[in-house]
Amino acid sequence: MRKLGFVAAATLALMSSSAIAKTTIVYAGHLITDASKPAEGPSTVTVTDGRIVSIAPGRTAVPEGAEVVDLGDKTLLPGLIDLHVHLTGDPGGDYRSEAVDPDEWGVVVGAKNARVTLRAGFTTVREAGSAQYTAFSLRRGTAEGYIEGPRIIAAGPPLAIIGGHGDTTGFREDIHAVLDQGYTCTGAVECAEKVRKASRAGADVIKITATGGVLSQQGRGLGAHFSNAEMESIATTAHSLGLKVMAHAHGARGIESAAAAGIDSIEHGTFADEAALKVMKAKGTYMVPTLMAFEGIRERLGKGIYTPTVEEKVRMTLNDVGKAMARAKEMGVPIAFGTDAGVFEHGRNAGEFALLVKYGLTPREALASATTVAARLLSMEDEIGRIAPGLSADMIAVDGDPLTDVRTLESVDWVMARGRVAE
Repeated sequence: MRKLGFVAAATLALMSSSAIAKTTIVYAGHLITDASKPAEGPSTVTVTDGRIVSIAPGRTAVPEGAEVVDLGDKTLLPGLIDLHVHLTGDPGGDYRSEAVDPDEWGVVVGAKNARVTLRAGFTTVREAGSAQYTAFSLRRGTAEGYIEGPRIIAAGPPLAIIGGHGDTTGFREDIHAVLDQGYTCTGAVECAEKVRKASRAGADVIKITATGGVLSQQGRGLGAHFSNAEMESIATTAHSLGLKVMAHAHGARGIESAAAAGIDSIEHGTFADEAALKVMKAKGTYMVPTLMAFEGIRERLGKGIYTPTVEEKVRMTLNDVGKAMARAKEMGVPIAFGTDAGVFEHGRNAGEFALLVKYGLTPREALASATTVAARLLSMEDEIGRIAPGLSADMIAVDGDPLTDVRTLESVDWVMARGRVAE
């Protein structure tokens, strides 16, 4: 009797659950389910409880109780993925603010930027470095619906060498000690320890700064920072925990070493040469070019925003922007979409598409870089990046055909993320 009672209760619960399931019917004039496939004509997509249930040609009947979204002649396509953002920061701020503003302020700024980013069509982002818990708080807020924003894959503080890009620099040593977040490491053992610390704190991905950077307050160029042994330790430890590693890297030898160590993606890759790209190709390492970052930097040159140290590094970098990405395309290195939003204004992320096309991708390849390719890098290809039954209902609508004109993606008219329509 006890068993029969349990079965009856379970059946009742299922009936109750199905009775309150929320269904949305989305009508579109054109449909792109996958960047590798041609666009389809008028279509109906059915969404129930945040998941895509079915796709049908034409306009199907509306089930009783379902909501209807009629997009008219617009093109419906998968939500976009930006693999390199900094939601908790805005461009052009004084570097000294990190010694003044509390970490909590980053959550306030991040909530603003999460909303702007979602409305620009980006339903998933990879947060590529923040204060200890700010991005993790945003991640939870958007997941639970308290904050309007995209799905967030968060790194937290990046691992860096002492005094390198990613470490606190530009202050007196006693100030450095106060501001230190505890993620610098020296030697393979300590670097493994810091990966485990990041994992324990809640990181979805490990971010490291494998070379010098453009915007940090140290003038030691853009060459390699970590030793080969340190990077191998980071990659091995992260992978043992089921985490991938993203490496900020500009200089060729740092890129080559990071790829050889098994790090999963190279962020920026500005000076990648043939030797570095050969290793990336052999290892299956992705390049995330972040071309929009350099647009944002260029717009702020000579305006007193950057210190002389930073301005010098910017000027030695700008002439090479895009060249490595073009070589990567020719050599078959996978290219995934990322912008470094936060170096420029959030919400302009889709400007990256035109730059990718400028330096060699086709419009179809550019769209794939922000959908199927990005999803594959995240190991989330069964969750996002396509419109298909069973996947998360992450979709956007635009006028025109992004498979022929990527600039249509710069003006997104409608967004659904995890089945929730952005209002």
